[in-house]
Amino acid sequence: MANLAEILDRMTAEGELYEKLEEKALRCYACAHRCLIREGKRGICHVRFNKDGKLYVPWGYVAGLQADPIEKKPFFHLLPGEDALTFGMLGCDMHCEFCQNWLSSQVLRDPIANESIGYVRRISPEQMVLAAQRSGAKVIASSYNEPLITSEWAVGIFKQAVQAGLKCAFVSNGNATPQVLEYLRPYLSAYKIDLKTMQDKHYRKLGAVLKNILDSIKLAHELGLWVEIVTLVVPGFNDSNEELMEAARFITSVSPDIPWHVTAFHPDYKMTDPPPTSVNTLVRAAEIGEEAGLKHVYAGNIPGRTKNYENTYCPKCRRLLIERTGYTLHAYHLNAQGACPKCGTPLAGVWTDQPEKVRLGGWGMPRRI
Repeated sequence: MANLAEILDRMTAEGELYEKLEEKALRCYACAHRCLIREGKRGICHVRFNKDGKLYVPWGYVAGLQADPIEKKPFFHLLPGEDALTFGMLGCDMHCEFCQNWLSSQVLRDPIANESIGYVRRISPEQMVLAAQRSGAKVIASSYNEPLITSEWAVGIFKQAVQAGLKCAFVSNGNATPQVLEYLRPYLSAYKIDLKTMQDKHYRKLGAVLKNILDSIKLAHELGLWVEIVTLVVPGFNDSNEELMEAARFITSVSPDIPWHVTAFHPDYKMTDPPPTSVNTLVRAAEIGEEAGLKHVYAGNIPGRTKNYENTYCPKCRRLLIERTGYTLHAYHLNAQGACPKCGTPLAGVWTDQPEKVRLGGWGMPRRI
């Protein structure tokens, strides 16, 4: 019987994000590890490997596929009220102890996660786009595991999705390279990045370098991608006033228009000691974001309990523009130009030009495809 690595290796194609070196070695540029992979070896992600001097990468399958409310990603300034057909593969370039998608991300690294092979199904880019159209989704998003390490597969889907009039998005840890962001840019509309901590020593324990994440946030914004940032606020890990302010000030320095989502931690995977994030801590984090100059700060994962930090307001006149609870919209007041109807201030984001058709109410829940 084939082992898990052998099964996944059958669902691959030659990659594009690499450089050939001497003696059949190669350099991969899908993530900021920039792995030097010798013949017969694998990268840190375990799913990109060197066979006879060529890089082979995941292709032609999904391990998760459902229509999610776009707010679940979370994107609050990307076509609110719409669904995103969201797909994931297996593997990750990091090993966060608090990962909430560890069953898909830690495959081939943690044997407990290997049961997720049972969710794998083969699919083509054409079938993916058809599934999006049938579900009514206006966005296709790569998520669940780390999409950077499966960028070639994402682009294979996104090329056809863009031709079909769909928006494309990444939900990522942001451990990117300039090469992969340039590769994605022609097809990608939006990029959600996790800013997990402002302490490099903590990032290194998770498997990354802080500077690479910060550089990716800046470059994604410079390339014109719509960027939203998420910080999972973990008690005792990154929840001090000083660290939250440092994160907020950095985001503000890139652009005060970037939405910052501060979200609640719950014990999961290997980090079971810290308690769940309190409502007061989330509200404090959101207030710090506003104090740092951010125009749009949201508090998530505790619906209906974080004052008004689920809603979108005009940054100039404070008119309520989008009212939310969890993933459900209750009111949408932006005009067809994506501006405040009261004072005319344009709101940063990707908005519909048919506000009368924005979906209000509903369950606000994912749908399996």
